[in-house]
Amino acid sequence: MRIRHLLLAVSAATLPLAPLAAQDIEVPEYPETTTDGTSEEIFGQTVADPYRWLEDDVRVNPEVAAWVAEQNKVTDAVLSQLPLRDALKTRITELTDYERFGLPTEEGGRYFYSRNDGLQNQSVLYVRDGLDGEPRMLIDPNEWSDDDATALAGYAITDDGSKLAYAIQDGGSDWRTVKVMDVATGEVMDDTVEWVKFSGMDWAKDGSGFYYSRFPATGEGETFQALNTNHTIYFHELGTDQSEDRMIFARPDMPELNNVGTVSEDGRWLVVTSSSGTDDRYEVALVDLERPDSEPMVLVPGFENNYSYVSNMGSRFFFVTNDGAPLKKVVSIDITQPDAGWTTVIPEREETLEGVSLTGGHLVASYLVDAKSKIEIFDLAGNSVREVALPGIGSAGGFGGDPQDGETFYYFSSFNRPTTIYRYDVETGESETWAAPEVAFNPDDFVVEQRFYNSKDGTRVPMFLVRSKEVAESGEAVPTLLYGYGGFNISLTPSFSPSRIAWLEQGGAYAVANLRGGGEYGKAWHDAGRRANKQNVFDDFIAAGEYLIAEGITPEDGLAIQGGSNGGLLVGAVTNQRPDLFAAGNAAVGVMDMLRFDRFTAGRYWVDDYGYPDREEDFAILRSYSPYHNVADGKDYPAVLVTTADTDDRVVPGHSFKYTAALQAADLGEKPQVIRIETRAGHGSGKPTDKAIEEAADILAFLGEYAGLEPKTSGN
Repeated sequence: MRIRHLLLAVSAATLPLAPLAAQDIEVPEYPETTTDGTSEEIFGQTVADPYRWLEDDVRVNPEVAAWVAEQNKVTDAVLSQLPLRDALKTRITELTDYERFGLPTEEGGRYFYSRNDGLQNQSVLYVRDGLDGEPRMLIDPNEWSDDDATALAGYAITDDGSKLAYAIQDGGSDWRTVKVMDVATGEVMDDTVEWVKFSGMDWAKDGSGFYYSRFPATGEGETFQALNTNHTIYFHELGTDQSEDRMIFARPDMPELNNVGTVSEDGRWLVVTSSSGTDDRYEVALVDLERPDSEPMVLVPGFENNYSYVSNMGSRFFFVTNDGAPLKKVVSIDITQPDAGWTTVIPEREETLEGVSLTGGHLVASYLVDAKSKIEIFDLAGNSVREVALPGIGSAGGFGGDPQDGETFYYFSSFNRPTTIYRYDVETGESETWAAPEVAFNPDDFVVEQRFYNSKDGTRVPMFLVRSKEVAESGEAVPTLLYGYGGFNISLTPSFSPSRIAWLEQGGAYAVANLRGGGEYGKAWHDAGRRANKQNVFDDFIAAGEYLIAEGITPEDGLAIQGGSNGGLLVGAVTNQRPDLFAAGNAAVGVMDMLRFDRFTAGRYWVDDYGYPDREEDFAILRSYSPYHNVADGKDYPAVLVTTADTDDRVVPGHSFKYTAALQAADLGEKPQVIRIETRAGHGSGKPTDKAIEEAADILAFLGEYAGLEPKTSGN
């Protein structure tokens, strides 16, 4: 049935030019959103879904496109009145304008790394012949499209450094196209591989081609919404058409699996890691590349535990696992004697083991201690050699390389310190700065603390708190931005953002709560915030807000909240549950319809964290907190800015569209509930710098306006 609806024109009221108090912001009349009467009987409950038509792809349904255009008019009218907007955009631009580098990768004596001169919309890939060689540009994605929304989304290098396979991402989509470059000449070869998604790329040791994973091609109009199934590993031989690519590994008996291949260090095996969802529960098989027709050796059966391949030394293969070790440990196995079983190399410790690399004949282990990085070096027998000295509270990572490499590179960053890259000598333990940023502020003007607070059930939860020294020493309660995620075993560790510095310079505070559902304290912490325990995440976040108010960090009417993706769900859920607690919220690219999330693109993977909407027990839980289904009509809501992109094919924008329509149809008080819909920006990765700056300024100006952040001169 064709859906018909009318859209009301935006009010043409003249917008005031002078700075306004929040209550003086003029909000045009919301566009009328047609309800189509859709409802379903699910497990004895009548579930209304009146805005289901907004699930349609904006590129396919012109009525959805018209709704998007009218919503953006309203939002633009609101944003244009915010007195903080221009100052924040100017200052965020200044703070973003610094040279920054990606971690170098060495292959065949060549060093490959990304560099952004400051305000380039996309970082550029460079190569040096030797560590101190002259930089030479290889790939400049800024030349790929007029709007700079086409990005370099990863690359793989042959062992001799002569060839480069690189992935292209367009408009923020998760789909990738892979091309190949001759490094010496910079020539782009004829090889093209498409329909690549959620894939690694790894070259055969002889450089004859590379392994990758792809889904089948979709039908017309289904590319950005259809479920992704039958993930298959192929080998692409250089100089051939993709139609000739050889299938290496598939599981047609389990079409829901994702299958990703990594070439072993000796080149003999393809280590295939298979998963059915977002949980770290894998099956691992070895494909003998010298006998491609032989049956794969199943090394880890059953999808019960996390077994993540690290590297191998001959027949000894190293893995990180949580099998019998919720905080994880390092184990090894001799694949010539698999029946002898696994040997523990580095036992489980009190800290959460985040990851391990094998480089320079040593194991480099990255731990989380209350969500802060700690790096320790071990020999291959599991004996501790030393700890890597880090500059303070922050995040460190990298340490990649081959087992025989004597050097490796790592980064360190924190809330007040942009990423610095170090070169590390594995044998001597010496670090030297490889690339340090020069920024338009003084990092020492800001204080990074870690606090702990109790959640509703008494659980002790960590929180990072960042303020200027001036604010911290004054003890003044100031508008505070609280950020959270709480899901999918993802840990929130200290990270740098120019927009956060701009917020702090305006006199605000910034807090990050390490909620249950994340990975900060291992498997138990994750389990305590997923499926039937999901309410714990919301309780943790609400308790964080209550703590900030009780401690006098923020006033009662000065708390703004923000979260993206699963964090967007978080913001939507807690806003429904405690609208009185928050002054303003930004729900970004959120999962808002918990009864239909599994029907689009990658949504089917998320049942590990959320549960199955078609199972009665899970349905009852999902229905109880689904943001779209629980808007509290008749209560005063905070100001809400929903943000999404019309080309997001991870969390399809229909989630945000339907949620916004439900907000605007309800009686929620005087504050606005509006949606900002970006074009060609996807779920976030690959977003051009200029779009990122504009979006950050809009969001922070909106949150600051309704949380009481006063305009002031920037701190540069």
